[in-house]
Amino acid sequence: MSGRGFTGVQKAAILVMQVGKDRAAQILRTMREPEIAEIMAEVARLNHLEPEEITDVMTEFRDTYLARAHIAQGGYETAREILEASVGADKAEEILENLGVTLVAAPFEFLRRADSRQVLSYLQDEHPQTIALVLAHMSSTGAALVLSALPDELQRDVAERIAKMDRTSPDVIEHVEAILERKLSTVIQQADFSSAGGIQSLVDILNNSDRATERLILEGLEHNDPQLADDVRSRMFVFEDIITLDDRSVQLLLRSVDTKELAIALKGVDQKVRDKIMNNMSERAAANLADEINLLGPVKLKTVEEAQAAVVRVIRTLEEAGQIVMSRGGDELVI
Repeated sequence: MSGRGFTGVQKAAILVMQVGKDRAAQILRTMREPEIAEIMAEVARLNHLEPEEITDVMTEFRDTYLARAHIAQGGYETAREILEASVGADKAEEILENLGVTLVAAPFEFLRRADSRQVLSYLQDEHPQTIALVLAHMSSTGAALVLSALPDELQRDVAERIAKMDRTSPDVIEHVEAILERKLSTVIQQADFSSAGGIQSLVDILNNSDRATERLILEGLEHNDPQLADDVRSRMFVFEDIITLDDRSVQLLLRSVDTKELAIALKGVDQKVRDKIMNNMSERAAANLADEINLLGPVKLKTVEEAQAAVVRVIRTLEEAGQIVMSRGGDELVI
């Protein structure tokens, strides 16, 4: 890197300074308060950055992002081959080392290329917890195919177990993988505890499932654990996904939400989200909403998130009532 050598926090500060206010706000929302404070302190301290310093930092972030994406899609070897072709062997090795990536594969990595029908033939007679463990490590698309093919009661049970799964002992993973070795001729060793499953894992699977499977599983969760069902629903459609709604749906939404709450929800969001809302209002109403947002001044992040969650609940209510239809798993929207 030319010029100064930057710490990780300084690099994060440079990234935040370069991506613009709205994107920076989205990034910071994913962090804990101490991390945000540390980064913003560096933003205040950094002065007189050379153009080549900024370029080097942004290039490093890009390369690191691409490396993570390649690893997620195809594993270590695929990531290394692609990186070597694009940035050279030495730079590729440096990027992978910075990520802490070794030749030890992720648990169940072979399932990324496994035929879902083969996985289903093995899993359908297994204990629900075993099925949940395997599906949590599969791609969302593959897991959705397997989950939707299971009997209704088993679907509900497995879905709930995925959502409540946290960390799994390496001994358990090795045991299940050893059985899969005999069935699918592949074994992956895991040296440490593996984080898989959890609510987001189930959300990703449901987002790639058909509507009937989604409804069946959510109804089962609602019966067994209403709070868990609410948590899953709240993550299935985030506030920024409003831009994926058609204009008629947005107009229905606007008739169902409080203007003040909407103004708070729009505080600091990407301009595309604001445009989607305001383009479905009269000029006068849009101007009034813009004034309302400006008059708010600084608003606590928690308050904004609560307002956005309230708007999302309205969207989910409208969907449940059949007044709007949201796309699922890449399908086109049909009204």
